[in-house]
Amino acid sequence: MLSAVTSFVQFADTIRPLSRLEYDRLIAMGWFADERIELIEGLLVTMSPQGSAHAALIAHLNELLVRLVGNRALVRPQLPLAVSDDSEPEPDFALVERRNYRAGHPTTALLVIEVADSSMARDLHKARLYAAADVAEYWILDADVETLTIHRKPDPAQPGYRDVETLRSGDRVRLVAFPDIEVSVAELLG
Repeated sequence: MLSAVTSFVQFADTIRPLSRLEYDRLIAMGWFADERIELIEGLLVTMSPQGSAHAALIAHLNELLVRLVGNRALVRPQLPLAVSDDSEPEPDFALVERRNYRAGHPTTALLVIEVADSSMARDLHKARLYAAADVAEYWILDADVETLTIHRKPDPAQPGYRDVETLRSGDRVRLVAFPDIEVSVAELLG
């Protein structure tokens, strides 16, 4: 399907992307109610269905993150992050400042985590979006190969992150926003 879309985009005279505000209005009117989608660079992108291993890891990480950060940040699992005028991804986790977001989704985060299974290429692509939104730290946890790829030092001018490092199961990592919190990749993997 992706190759068909790529071919269409390549030969189309005009592509009319959605803005984030249009996307949010459509959601408010009940569109996409039964679909797992996110808005990426003006395009509606389907999200992969969750298998039991992915869902179990999400549940584990949710408990771990809530316990680790306590009341210092909100842990938002699989909720929208309004990173630009044309993108509203729904990362597996976003740690955001504690405040009320009823009037609108957060526009940045202290930490974003994606759990990669079949979505690694898409998750790597999102690094540009998160850096441009000044997300301080972006992690991609790949349970299949037991690695954690850490993106730090956002460079919105590039866009991307200046520091990228891959850690393995026995390695430990400190959160940029909370340097007193240290966790091992093995703990993240459950």
